[in-house]
Amino acid sequence: MDFLSYLINGLSLGSVYAIIALGYTMVYGIAKMLNFAHGDVIMVGAYVVFFAISSFHMPLAVGLLLSIAVCTVLGITIERLAYKPLRQASSLSVLITAIGVSYFLQNAAQLFWSSSTKVFPSVLSNGALQLGGLSISYLTLVTIGTCILVMACLMLFINHTSTGRAMRACSEDKGAATLMGINVNLIISITFAIGSGLAAIASVLLCAAYPSVYPTLGAMPGIKAFTAAVFGGIGSIPGAFLGGLLLGIIEIFAKAYISTQLSDAIVFAVLIIVLLIRPTGLLGRRIREKV
Repeated sequence: MDFLSYLINGLSLGSVYAIIALGYTMVYGIAKMLNFAHGDVIMVGAYVVFFAISSFHMPLAVGLLLSIAVCTVLGITIERLAYKPLRQASSLSVLITAIGVSYFLQNAAQLFWSSSTKVFPSVLSNGALQLGGLSISYLTLVTIGTCILVMACLMLFINHTSTGRAMRACSEDKGAATLMGINVNLIISITFAIGSGLAAIASVLLCAAYPSVYPTLGAMPGIKAFTAAVFGGIGSIPGAFLGGLLLGIIEIFAKAYISTQLSDAIVFAVLIIVLLIRPTGLLGRRIREKV
């Protein structure tokens, strides 16, 4: 019974990682850049929901919608101001810029909201579903259900809308997509907007499980979600989903059966082993470049 409990908790944590990883993998798949400021967008979303609920006494749904709106605008702004001028720059320049944006957001949060930790209000029932001797909290069920719903909606959007088809075209060949009349810059901005909106959803689920809000909140979840995206195959949406779930399961089992202190090291060690065996990740595909 303990095994099943750990497995479900791992799926819950992995669901949060998966939602965050979807933002990473979409941006990389279409813009071919690593947005390391993505974790800090989560932090901003958490602060927005925190103040909406605690200071303005808004319902959770309204606070979440406000957070999604703020994070979406923030994502588009970051892309336009920081990344768009570097469209033809080297990967190293983009990486340094992303790290700079991350530190800027963290320090801005300290300036505006102080560096002290704030306690996130309880937004979901503390009750649990009893299945024989197994107890599953409602928060766990909501988290897993939200992840499945987000994944399903995203796949429908990518596969069955004109914008989604344009995203897939840009992912394959930006030059050819431009010749076909697709506004590549607009598609990249939409991708950042979707990824940042998902970050806002993840921030609520993360803070509901770990009720603390502080300026570096998104740093470690962001790194682990990026790890999940690489684990599953960076650029692959199903890969980010699978990688996030597996990463959460591995982390929970490592804490339960090996060591709480070594759980992060074990997670990254598993990633290294997977990449040594399959460099493209679990669901990634090797791309042949013509020279």
